[in-house]
Amino acid sequence: MTNFDPAQLIRADLNDFPPYSMGHVPLADLGKYIKLDLNENNFGPSPKAVAALAAMPHYNRYVGQEELREAIARYVGVEKDYIVTSNGADEIIDLIQRVFLNHGDAIIDCPPAFEMYSFFARMNGVRIVSVPRREDFSVNVDAIEKAISDFKLQIADSENLKSETHAPHASAGVCNLKLLFLANPSNPDGSMLSHADVERLLKLPVMVVLDEAYAEFAGESYAMRVPTQSNLIVLRTFSKWAGLASLRVGYGVAPKVVAAKILQCKSPENVNAAGNVAARASLDDLDYLMANVRRIVAERERMAVELAKLGWIQPLPSRANFILSRVIGRTGKEVRDALEARGILIRAFGSPRLREYIRIAIGKPEENDAVLRALKELDADKRG
Repeated sequence: MTNFDPAQLIRADLNDFPPYSMGHVPLADLGKYIKLDLNENNFGPSPKAVAALAAMPHYNRYVGQEELREAIARYVGVEKDYIVTSNGADEIIDLIQRVFLNHGDAIIDCPPAFEMYSFFARMNGVRIVSVPRREDFSVNVDAIEKAISDFKLQIADSENLKSETHAPHASAGVCNLKLLFLANPSNPDGSMLSHADVERLLKLPVMVVLDEAYAEFAGESYAMRVPTQSNLIVLRTFSKWAGLASLRVGYGVAPKVVAAKILQCKSPENVNAAGNVAARASLDDLDYLMANVRRIVAERERMAVELAKLGWIQPLPSRANFILSRVIGRTGKEVRDALEARGILIRAFGSPRLREYIRIAIGKPEENDAVLRALKELDADKRG
């Protein structure tokens, strides 16, 4: 037998790669908790989606995605040629990076942000230009513009040096900072970009990728802008508003040339048959699903008021299906652990920037009431 160590062939740059973990609860234990940690839709999927899954007879067959793309196109209000379906929104983030970025190219990330933008950048061997958000979590457009300008100057200086030494080089001044990722509404804080800021960003010489995973809760989308804006890509998902998180159905709305390239390069059966069937049925039950969206929005507004009344919690305005709040006199992890001991799961964060924050997804009214009671108990216990 050959003494062979496969670890020697693994990419060295992955030796310190941080895994992305959401802390899943085993299915057998789900009934033990009020689960408000992962921004899921506790109202669940459409009854039509559940019925379509029960009636699906062809799980042994590959299922095409043309009908799903057509249904999504009608829902969004664009032609089918702008639509690319994916195995959740995560996959479309990866696909976009892979069709645009060469090894060593760069993206702009604006932390705190959805971690999959930087996760896939590291996986794909590209650089991350970090432009942190302001203290109030708003996007610093001035800093983004400066980062792009500085990056161009660095590239130009590098190319001029190559020219002086007669080294092979590409065209001087070419910027390989190609993609800007921003969630709108933002995760983890739920804020929206102003229309003026979006217009400034769209004037930049990069592809602007707006992740609209929570757009239905905000009531706004830039998806219909894509056909007339050549540097705009919009990402959407059925995980949140349609309650299909585990079936992994996402999609991108991209310029036709970009959509065609992604369709050319992606796995042909990346959306599984169950997700395909459930997503199409969901789009046939919009009245039911959007009524649930309105319930979640109403509960979000109620929760924001009630959380603020507690005094030691400062909720931030949100346009998503969750609320990020600063906690006073303790860490987010302390609050998360105390609620978990009471059978309630919320999100705390490991980064220093978010150490004093918790994120609570909006559940059903009775679930939200249970959170408020538990938080009041925590405060009473601390006061002792």
